[in-house]
Amino acid sequence: IVHNEDVIFFSKLYQISKSSLHGKGVFARTDIPKDTKIIEYVGERITKKESQRRAEAQLNSNNGRKSKGQVYIFEINKRYDIDGNIPQNKARRINHSCAPNCVSFIEKGKVWIYSLKKVREDDELTYDYGFSLDTYEEHPCACGSKKCLGYIVRKEDRPKLKRLLERKKEKKEKKKKAK
Repeated sequence: IVHNEDVIFFSKLYQISKSSLHGKGVFARTDIPKDTKIIEYVGERITKKESQRRAEAQLNSNNGRKSKGQVYIFEINKRYDIDGNIPQNKARRINHSCAPNCVSFIEKGKVWIYSLKKVREDDELTYDYGFSLDTYEEHPCACGSKKCLGYIVRKEDRPKLKRLLERKKEKKEKKKKAK
């Protein structure tokens, strides 16, 4: 029995509790070995067109409240996505990190979260959300890792983002000096 009022849900491997990264998070209840299948990201299978409609509707319903504008749509292939915005989807509480300890895999149309390395008891489970560089400003990152550039983008886009941010900083500094 768990007597911590911050704990919302738990299984043998994980529990959901308050996170220092963002809102609620998923935490290891025990040491989890590398390459362990931890949890399925579940939800309704929808078309790309419906995915776009739902994402826009969710973001527009935000009204300035951060917690209400979250979109839990996971891309599974070129035709379909999974809308994980359902209470049964505990995996939607896994937060992003630029130095993740988990990774997502798509197996037979299902999304599974696996451990990338050994995860210690009480560590928060994280994976790289891998957003596009095109929309980086819409996805600020608060993971705090040494690899973090302040935005959630795909690992392969991070060197481009780093150069882009450096150029922006240089332009800003030149403007300050010119004043």
